[in-house]
Order: sequence, then C-alpha cells, then structure tokens
Amino acid sequence: MAITISTYRGSASGEISRKSTSRPDLSNFEVFVKTTHSGVCGTDLHYTKSEMALGHEGVGIVAAIGPKVSTLKVGDRAGWGFVKGSCGKCTECMGGNVYYCLNGADLYGKSSLDQGSFGDGIVLEENFFFKIPDTMASQDAAPLMCGGWTVWNALQGHGIKSSDSVGVVGIGGLGHLAIQFASKMGCMVTAFSATASKEREALSLGADHFVVTAGVKELVVPRTIDHLLIETNTHPDLNLFLPILSARATIYPQQIPSGFPDWTIPFMTLLDKGHRIVFATAGPASQVSVMLDFAARHEVKPIVEMFPLNDEGIETSIGRLRSGKVRYRAVLAAQSS
Repeated sequence: MAITISTYRGSASGEISRKSTSRPDLSNFEVFVKTTHSGVCGTDLHYTKSEMALGHEGVGIVAAIGPKVSTLKVGDRAGWGFVKGSCGKCTECMGGNVYYCLNGADLYGKSSLDQGSFGDGIVLEENFFFKIPDTMASQDAAPLMCGGWTVWNALQGHGIKSSDSVGVVGIGGLGHLAIQFASKMGCMVTAFSATASKEREALSLGADHFVVTAGVKELVVPRTIDHLLIETNTHPDLNLFLPILSARATIYPQQIPSGFPDWTIPFMTLLDKGHRIVFATAGPASQVSVMLDFAARHEVKPIVEMFPLNDEGIETSIGRLRSGKVRYRAVLAAQSS
C-alpha cells in the first residue's frame, strides 16, 4: 500500500510551503517512521530558498517495516540525520563511513529532496535509523542526530584522550554540546566566547575555564590547547589562537558559515608547529548509537527551545535561528506528540 507523506519545503522566495508526496509500499529493508520531533539546524538555513523538503534532525515512532527489517519493530523510537542512504558496497561504506560513499551518499540537500524531518514522516532503509535510548527524551535526541553527531566525531574519531586539553570556540548550538561531551570524557575544557556574559553557563555545562575573545590581542589560558573545536558560524582569526595551541595540535572547523566564504590561514605557522586542520563533519554511522548511549548515560542534554511542527512554528524557529536568538537548539514537536 502506498504511503503518503507531507513535508514542509523551501522555495525560491524563501517562503515555507507544505506538499504531500506518495511513495510505493515499503521494500525489503525500508522503514516508515512517523515524525514526532525535529531539530532546526543552522544547515537548514542554507536550503530555505531551495525547493526541497527541509529538516535533517528527526525523531519519531516506527509505523511500518519492510519484510526483511531486523533491527527495528513497530512502536520503536528512532532517529535519523543528514545521511539518508548510500551504496553499502564501496570501501567507505564497508568501513562504516557512509557519508563518504564513493558512489555518492544520499545526503540532505543533495538528493532525496522530497524527504525531510519537517513533516509527518520519512522512509529510509533501516541502517539509517538509530534507536533512541529509553531514558532519553525525544526532544533531547533530535538535536543530537546532527549537532551531537558532528561534535562527537571530532572528539571520538581523532584520538582525543581524557588527559587532553580541549578548547571550544563559540558557545552556541554545537559549542554547548561540545563542552558537555568533552567534559564528560574527562578532558580539560576551555570555552572561548566573544560574549562575557556566557561564562556562568559555560562553566555550568562543564567547562573548566572561560576566556573572552572580544577586543583582546592575546589570549591567556592555564594550559595549551591540544584540540581546538571551532563552533562559531563565522571563521575566526587563527592568529589569535595559534599562540595558545600545543605543538602538533589539531583544529576542527565544524560550522558552515553562510555564503560558504573562503578561509585564510597562516600557513607557515601551522607548518612550523605541525598543526593539523581536520574537517570532522560526519563519522562512522555505527558511532551514532554509541554517541546516543553516552549522552543518555552521562546526561548530555541540549538546551532547547520548543516550537510546534507547523507553519507558524517553523517560520518562528527559523527566524529566531537566523537572527541568532535561539538558546541553543530549536526543536519542533508534532501536535500529537
């Protein structure tokens, strides 16, 4: 039996509209999830003027499964992120790195443009859904499906140890999660912000130290930084941060600034100190469940603002996110959830 799904979509004018599409009955490994919650991510802002279904931080209830699905059952809670499919056969997929599928991953904003988490449901193969821990609220899980996965990949995918010093630049949608994860991992965490008033919150999230970056020519830290996570929506001036990095430090730019501007880097300083720049956006799909379990056990929770999953809620949440007013993740909730 065909499945009809309604989603909210962008348009050339930037106006959000609703459209219904029909899909054929589920194939062997496909799962239909009815959406209950969706995060509103900064990446969504890049696509509001594209004629595609919006949203990629989804959580919902399994409503139907294909005949060969073995990892989910009807009634389970499941989440999904910005990777919606891959070939499953290339060396990258076989190694779990589906984002880098050599035959072209099915990514948010690039393909399957009729499916998104701003809507009433989605159909994907079971490998691209992840069970939500029983102790985790759906509104807390939704922002972790992209924001949480992104910072987790930097912290877990590149050899960061509990004895390392981690710097987090920017205390926003990603930064407030990075502070929590790094702190719960046992790292010494230094939070950097242009806003002095965020000190108390940064420390309450688990930061050991707080440093204001606005209007200063030199940063002072108690210990040099081994790993620097950049979670601001603009490119920082690396010349301000390089003097406080350890030798052979790693820098992780994790946000995508509006307009995709180029970034000028001090090449010789990076070379002389053996620093690395790593673009850690998405790690192995297997790590999503590990991340969710870690967050549930260690009470890593996003700070959220709730909105209804309807026209008004989407417009309001996108407006607040675009103006930088969201503290710190916007979440849409279906009216029946």
